[in-house]
Amino acid sequence: MPPQLYVNEVVLGTGFGIIIGPFVANIFAPRSWGSMTNAITLEVMRIVLAIGLFAAGVELPRAYMKSHAKSLFIMVVPTMAFGWIVVAAIVHVLFPKLNYISSLCIAACLTPTDPVTCAAITRGKFATKHVPEGIRHILLAEAAANDGLAYPFLAISIYLTVETSVRTAIGKWFLVGWLYQVILGTVLGAVLGLLFSKLMKISHSQSLIDRESYIAQYLALSIFTMGVASTIGADDLLAAFAAGCAISWDGHFHSQTEDDIFSSVIDYILNCGCFIYIGAWLPFADYNSPEYGITPWKLVLLMIAILLLRRIPFLLVTYKFVPEITSWKEALFSGHFGPMGVSAVFVSVMASKRLPTPDNPPADQAQYLAATIQPIVSFIVLGSIIVHGLSIPFFNIGRRVHSRTTSLTTTSTGPYSRRRSRYVR
Repeated sequence: MPPQLYVNEVVLGTGFGIIIGPFVANIFAPRSWGSMTNAITLEVMRIVLAIGLFAAGVELPRAYMKSHAKSLFIMVVPTMAFGWIVVAAIVHVLFPKLNYISSLCIAACLTPTDPVTCAAITRGKFATKHVPEGIRHILLAEAAANDGLAYPFLAISIYLTVETSVRTAIGKWFLVGWLYQVILGTVLGAVLGLLFSKLMKISHSQSLIDRESYIAQYLALSIFTMGVASTIGADDLLAAFAAGCAISWDGHFHSQTEDDIFSSVIDYILNCGCFIYIGAWLPFADYNSPEYGITPWKLVLLMIAILLLRRIPFLLVTYKFVPEITSWKEALFSGHFGPMGVSAVFVSVMASKRLPTPDNPPADQAQYLAATIQPIVSFIVLGSIIVHGLSIPFFNIGRRVHSRTTSLTTTSTGPYSRRRSRYVR
């Protein structure tokens, strides 16, 4: 089978990774690692996301971020803000022990669209045939951009939870969350990407590097950018995406690597391994914790509400301002395909590391948030992967049934319909 897999196979594969993970938990159990669990999980998610975001930037058409800036702004900033506020309200209603600030923290984990799963939706023969190119590109760019922008949403929630003064929390959020992490991370990634692009073009023109070596640099730059950004405390995910966009700004790097299959193979291996890791990491025992107000029916209700209200209503109202979305059906499709996966796990683990270790029972709101954030977020991740993974094959079945029904109707109403209809299959 060629490396460019069908979209439904890739997305269902990630869903199966979530499902089969618990069955190997007796052999591979991340939650048995004690205090190292969060640190290791954070770095595993960071590596997979950084490589995936860099790949997303490389795969976009040349100068895409500049020519589609208006559409991306609408798809990223107000859409994220709407989902953040709505999800927080739903969490607060279902789990009243969490105040609204704590609910905003949980919502920040569920706000970004997962670029790993979204990339699976935008690739493959099925996507090429059935999903317009403009929709595929805008969904991929949005998923990559809003991953890095999840930092400010999380930061303001954490600062308001742990800081004693609202003024101090707002000040740190602006200086650290926006100026240092987001803006510095974006500039750093763009500069590294542009410098690397110039270096690669000069080396290639002087026959100092062959075409096959581009793939090695493909992985090296993504990890190098992530390492530099995380070392200085900047937004490493946004830096990786900016580096990918910058290196392919003129289209040269993309033209050199588009026919190579090694990068696709590495991408699929990392994704499958990552989702199996998440499957083993899921805290199934915590999904029924009445002492924290967590019950299975509340989690299921929360998942349904998030899938329906997080993105779909806002995009149905604003899609006319996004030229790439030409109808309400495409807006519904774009709103539905906002999966939550690796990025949600990454942000939730990052939040857990910044929150205090909870006592039993929790002594304050910060400890209560620390005890509930991972069970709630991980259940939504599980539901999202299953629902979005099954959406593609059901969407395919629906198209085939509609096509067959149309064919039968057309044949049965035409001349000789009674004689011909029995031959239609």
